[in-house]
Amino acid sequence: MQTFDSDGVEIAFLDEGSGDPILLIHGFASNVMINWVDTGWVRTLTGAGHRVIAIDNRGHGASEKLYDPEVYPSPTMAEDARRLLEHLDIARADVMGYSMGARITAFLAMRHPELVRSAVFAGLGMNMVRGVGGSGPIAKALEAPTIDDVTNETARTFRAFAESTGGDLLALAACIRASRDKITAEEIGTLKLPVLVAVGSKDVIGGSATDLAALIPGAEALVIEGRDHMKAVGDRSYKDGVLAFLETRP
Repeated sequence: MQTFDSDGVEIAFLDEGSGDPILLIHGFASNVMINWVDTGWVRTLTGAGHRVIAIDNRGHGASEKLYDPEVYPSPTMAEDARRLLEHLDIARADVMGYSMGARITAFLAMRHPELVRSAVFAGLGMNMVRGVGGSGPIAKALEAPTIDDVTNETARTFRAFAESTGGDLLALAACIRASRDKITAEEIGTLKLPVLVAVGSKDVIGGSATDLAALIPGAEALVIEGRDHMKAVGDRSYKDGVLAFLETRP
């Protein structure tokens, strides 16, 4: 992992392979290694002739840990991604984000369309617009003294995942309080670039891939059959669908 300065915040990233660049943006409480390396994504994409750049979002992985929710809105993290592309002198890249990373990808594509050749919104479908529920219980679960103090089942799942990835729980609590910025149907409908929405058929967190794709002119939907939010990440059909999309997009 390398690092660079993103407006005063140290951001870690991976840069491997050669060819058309694709930027990968991981989900909440995850990191480059968990989301993209361990699942075989980096190997799959570099093997298909792509240069893979994967960012550890602020507060995650090897990037700097911050404890003020005001520094974690998704548009702010999208600017970290923009600065990384500029740091690497990449004028235009395909961008794929998973879950929270999909929301960040959407803000990057809406605010800097000249930088994004195509976008893959994975692990987040219609709930990008509809919303994914309150963040308060998850933040409180992350701040609890131990996981045994967490009674909310969903929040407990997030706490367990954060612990399994070695995340900084207090930095993640600050992040979850601020990173779920709403995107309206009208805003997402302004995208004019190739878009693929890939979500598991059993993903109640992400919502429908088909419904979100219907809001974006020309977008494609990929339903990852039989997979929920956690198990879709490394699915073979997800990888195959993204590779086919990258081969056929303009």
